[in-house]
Amino acid sequence: MNFVWAFLIGGAICVAGQLLIDKTNLTPARILTGFVVAGVILGALGLYQPLAALGQEGAAVPISGFGNLMAQGVRDALREDGALGILTGGLKSAAAGIAAAVFFSLCAALVAKSRDK
Repeated sequence: MNFVWAFLIGGAICVAGQLLIDKTNLTPARILTGFVVAGVILGALGLYQPLAALGQEGAAVPISGFGNLMAQGVRDALREDGALGILTGGLKSAAAGIAAAVFFSLCAALVAKSRDK
């Protein structure tokens, strides 16, 4: 049953993004930024955690899950480190994902041949 909920919640997030692409004049960059900000806001308000508990990876994998992860990191670091946690918490909680993205992008850049379109 967990797979069904992950598919439904992850699919619903992706459908919302596709509808924004198809029905609005928003650029993909603005839509991605909007999803990250929505994840941060919903995570800060405590509304994303029930969704993530139900959908598990279906809610954690989309870009809104990244925003939620950053909001959780800020909240935890604020509790542990005080006001300095506002600046360091989000990056500390998402450091592994950011490092992996940079590393695999570097690997792809070394393997692929760039050319003009």
